[in-house]
Amino acid sequence: QVQLVESGGGLVQPGGSLRLSCAVSENIFSINDFGWYRQVPGKQRGMVARIIGSYSTTYADSVKGRFTITRDNAENTVYLQMRQLKPEDTAVYYCWTLKNGATYWGRGTQVTVSS
Repeated sequence: QVQLVESGGGLVQPGGSLRLSCAVSENIFSINDFGWYRQVPGKQRGMVARIIGSYSTTYADSVKGRFTITRDNAENTVYLQMRQLKPEDTAVYYCWTLKNGATYWGRGTQVTVSS
């Protein structure tokens, strides 16, 4: 069982920045695939960013150029740096991983972008 714990969410004004962290319960060196997803009430959870290996990244069109996903194998942590935040980025953000064919999710962290 892989446990994922997100942190770093909160209230931020439009144009501001936040960095989300996903602490992983085991050594992530051998885990290839991590992602961040988000969900708003009444809508499906959607992919925000994924990182495969150390450097191969994919982003949703709505966040390209504003969000950056990275991983720190030494800290067993995956990050999502979010800049130029917009009200439409408001959502619960979830960390995700895939290991040995099983998917794992964190409990999520709320991000609210509002003036």
